[in-house]
Amino acid sequence: MADDAPGAADRTREAADSTADPDPVEVGVELLSKLEDPELSVAEAVDRIETVTTHPATTRTILDEAEKRGVIEREQGIIRPKGGGYVSFQSEVVTKEGEFSCRRCGAGISTGYFIKLDAGEHGAFGPECIRKVTGRD
Repeated sequence: MADDAPGAADRTREAADSTADPDPVEVGVELLSKLEDPELSVAEAVDRIETVTTHPATTRTILDEAEKRGVIEREQGIIRPKGGGYVSFQSEVVTKEGEFSCRRCGAGISTGYFIKLDAGEHGAFGPECIRKVTGRD
């Protein structure tokens, strides 16, 4: 009978939404906004986007949306990030212990590095891949 209470369906939806996976387009666009590289090839950008999705249409949507929002400029196979942002390893990267697979290289890792983005947490990454994804290496 508690389910018949006013607002019960809304609370159930909110609880389901809070555990839902973040929107890959939003995560991808935000990830591109935090790249530290002054420029990179489309292939290098796609390497980073593939940590979010490997679906070609979603990858294209991420690149198109990032360009539309002014996060990147694309010209002749070169991408220039315009966000001026970066990932702060002190406040925006969290580590978790457990059994993870790196989202970039697929290696099994016991310490996962996760990027805290407004769109949602993104990871796990190993220590070298977190640096590559953020453009530190």
